[in-house]
Amino acid sequence: MVVRPRDPQRQDAPADGTFGDGQMGWLGGLGNVRNVVRQEMISRQLGKHLPAPPARVLDVGAGQGTQSIRLARAGYQVLAVEPDPTMRGVFLAGLSAQPAGLQHRVTLRQGSVGSLGAVTGGEVYDVVLLLGVLMYLQASEPVIAELAAHVAPGGFLALAARTATSALWRPAARQDWQAVLEAFGEQELALAEGRDMQYVNEIGAPARADDLGALTNAAARHGLVLENWYGVRIAVDPGELDPAPPSDPLELAALLDAEERLGSTDPYRHLGQLAHLILRRYQTVPAGT
Repeated sequence: MVVRPRDPQRQDAPADGTFGDGQMGWLGGLGNVRNVVRQEMISRQLGKHLPAPPARVLDVGAGQGTQSIRLARAGYQVLAVEPDPTMRGVFLAGLSAQPAGLQHRVTLRQGSVGSLGAVTGGEVYDVVLLLGVLMYLQASEPVIAELAAHVAPGGFLALAARTATSALWRPAARQDWQAVLEAFGEQELALAEGRDMQYVNEIGAPARADDLGALTNAAARHGLVLENWYGVRIAVDPGELDPAPPSDPLELAALLDAEERLGSTDPYRHLGQLAHLILRRYQTVPAGT
């Protein structure tokens, strides 16, 4: 299903975008296989690039706090920013179940893209995260510009975004041929109108798909160089159902290892439901970039 784009000139559009339309669907699926795979892949992929703790992390649109809590458990100092009170409540409930030492490494504040300076005081961080948020916002480059200003020299921005490839591939993998044709029609219309592709996602929220090359170019205009990128959720999305993860620990471990290999290998990573980009602010730009 596709939707017409929102007017980017609207001044009353919320800074946290359209996620609220699908919030209950998202929370209802936290324990299911898609989210389990997503969170584990993001964590493993981040781990290939993270500096040693106790580096400082800014997690924007932190949601229920999965990555913030994981990073705090590993010894990082985390400022988590989340606009929605329901999501902050879920975050705090999860955080309160953690050891006191971990809790002290996490600060949760109300705030959103578009007004981060008021939350951060303009400070910079070793790692800035925007994971699964960009597709709900009006446009990518202003967001990247704001986040890039918070990345310290030598640090990086981790950006997980929906791509047009995934918006087309998911209905094809499910053999929903009418939905495939509708998605191609929306992609062609978006190209003709000079805008991003629009769609309605699995949790019922209007969303936007990015072009991978355009994201990389936008980041470069704000001093961030693509270090690597990964696909997230390659093989667990072909069906409509989102079951519980495998109960057999060996089967679950094999699933996660297979997804990790697929998400870091061409051409399979292009079929991921998210593209996870690591965008580095080098102290000196590497030769050849």
